[in-house]
Amino acid sequence: MRTDYCGALRSADIDREVTLCGWVDRRRDHGGVIFIDLRDRDGIAQVVFDPDAAEHFELADRVRSEYVLKVTGRVRARAPEAVNPNMVTGEIEVYGLQLEILNSAETPPFQLDEHTAVGEDVRLKYRYLDLRRNEMQHNLRFRSKITNAIRNYLDDEGFLDIETPILTRATPEGARDYLVPSRTHGGKFFALPQSPQLFKQLLMVSGFDRYYQIAKCFRDEDLRADRQPEFTQIDIETAFLDENAIMSITENMIRKLFKELKGIELGEFPRMPFSEAMAKFGSDKPDLRIPLELVDIKDLMTEVDFKVFSGPANDPKGRVTALKVPGGNDKLTRKQIDDYTKFVGIYGAKGLAYIKVNDKSDLEGGLQSPIVKFLPNDVRGAILERLNAENGDLIFFGADKGKIVSEALGALRCKLGEDLDLYVAEWAPLWVVDFPMFEENDDGSLTALHHPFTAPSCAPEELEKNPLESLSRAYDMVLNGTELGGGSIRIHDQSMQEMVFRVLGIDEQEQREKFGFLLDALKYGAPPHGGLAFGLDRLVMLMTDSESIRDVIAFPKTQSAACVMTDAPGAVDAKQLRELSIRLRQKEEQVG
Repeated sequence: MRTDYCGALRSADIDREVTLCGWVDRRRDHGGVIFIDLRDRDGIAQVVFDPDAAEHFELADRVRSEYVLKVTGRVRARAPEAVNPNMVTGEIEVYGLQLEILNSAETPPFQLDEHTAVGEDVRLKYRYLDLRRNEMQHNLRFRSKITNAIRNYLDDEGFLDIETPILTRATPEGARDYLVPSRTHGGKFFALPQSPQLFKQLLMVSGFDRYYQIAKCFRDEDLRADRQPEFTQIDIETAFLDENAIMSITENMIRKLFKELKGIELGEFPRMPFSEAMAKFGSDKPDLRIPLELVDIKDLMTEVDFKVFSGPANDPKGRVTALKVPGGNDKLTRKQIDDYTKFVGIYGAKGLAYIKVNDKSDLEGGLQSPIVKFLPNDVRGAILERLNAENGDLIFFGADKGKIVSEALGALRCKLGEDLDLYVAEWAPLWVVDFPMFEENDDGSLTALHHPFTAPSCAPEELEKNPLESLSRAYDMVLNGTELGGGSIRIHDQSMQEMVFRVLGIDEQEQREKFGFLLDALKYGAPPHGGLAFGLDRLVMLMTDSESIRDVIAFPKTQSAACVMTDAPGAVDAKQLRELSIRLRQKEEQVG
């Protein structure tokens, strides 16, 4: 029906007769001449109808916003005073010769203007209209470019695109699985995959030594701006390559993406041990654009007569840390400090102590804070020296269990960087490496920090003897404080895999029940292998500077994991439930 896309027309097309199809973005009547901005996925072209077009002019007079049109006309140069430098088609217009209304449209529930602020619930309810907006068109086209570039890169590197099952069995952390009842196996359930992890490992055992897949994954969990119940992974696995080679291949892929699609040189990615990331930044995905660092002062607080500090200082699992904001005295008001105190409370912190350094040479009267009176002069001086504090600096303190302090001050560091615009670079990539194999739960049990198929850096005997001291061969790629992807070298030896399961408290019977197929596969010549999975949605969100991954997914769910457009999830009738051998329990009514 069309010869050209609206947004593709340029001065080189002058005097060409073209046929365009699209939606009416705007219609304007200027003294008997009608201007229609016709929009398609490529952009907007201005079409002009005058009375010489006879019945087509009358049709143009009837069209309204979002009508679907087919227009035939001749491309001509705009008058100099009418040139629009803000449009790629701003030097030309189409003189309309014929017009066909392909469909009319009711008045949309919101303006599709890029400057119009619309509530997200309304946008998602009418997503098919929201997707017509220039911002959304750009994001999804850019997403397509990213996936195409990734496929081309991995194809050139010898990777094979192989699909893995969507219907599989529940994972060990099954509470986060979406379950699918089986009609043919009454009372039994499939699960939607949280990751193709085990299948891609089995592909390595099968001899397909370079695999990739742009895979749909599913996780039934609370959502945030960068989480969705269904999300897309760039899933990669290789055999006969160590972590350095895998990191090199994937790092080159990301650098090439940014270079080709954004013209940005990311350079080499520095590597940072997990322990350093947590000590300096309170996070295993540090934002290196922000120059602030946490400084541990636990050793300085063991003897102070202030239990808020001395308690955690004498607790093996406690942490006492300081965060210096250079020049913060003039940058932050008392109200802002109070707001930051509320902010760290989100992460479990009971408060946020601070010291204003007015005159570092006067340890008695030059420090302003409610807590100064609890700190001896020698401790005050040691704190200032360790933080290299200068007059005008503001120092925040965190004292509690290590996890709480790290999360609270790590988040505060990022918020200060954003609020005070402390960024020293536009892009700051890195690899975080040398992760612990396990982390300890409150009840003393252990959980795999990545997943239980990650290879440790030590022998099985050492792993069993000192599980909390053992490091893994895992690596995460981080960009601007966001984890783009995580991966590891996998366990390819059956005895090592069984040892990891035992350390995690998974007995032999449970091992066989849940992972028997994997353990069996490891007996038949499993090669050394490893891989990495990128979050495609997060990657696109970063590269398009979007605030939420919902802005880079065509049909996302809300933060409550619902689709307001299709009203999903929804109820099913009793007949379907009977066929699936399912009976719903009614919620008991609240009493009193």
